[in-house]
Amino acid sequence: MYSYDEPVYLISVVAKILEIHPQTLRQYEKEGLIEPGRTDGKMRLYSQRDIDKIKTILRLTRDMGVNLAGVDIILRLKEKLDELDTINEELRSNLQKKARTTTGTEVSVKKSSYELIIFKK
Repeated sequence: MYSYDEPVYLISVVAKILEIHPQTLRQYEKEGLIEPGRTDGKMRLYSQRDIDKIKTILRLTRDMGVNLAGVDIILRLKEKLDELDTINEELRSNLQKKARTTTGTEVSVKKSSYELIIFKK
């Protein structure tokens, strides 16, 4: 079984799975929205993470009418939020550890997160 981030799918397979033209995938790459892996022979290989990201791009463009520049901004903001969530989680964990060692009690830290939810009509 392959990992979520391991590039294993050829462009033709991804295009068929998502019912889009391979040129659309090339355009997304040209716009910097996706970065597929490459073989030594320079063939594009896509991971499951790439496919999920493409699905998000398709939902934003097809269902919500967002142009590619808007998609780029949304994806960058989502990546930044993911980074901040990771940092936040590390800080919470450190605070919990510090509280346990200094006071011997648990500290309740409220956790909030987000999800990119796109509703279909």
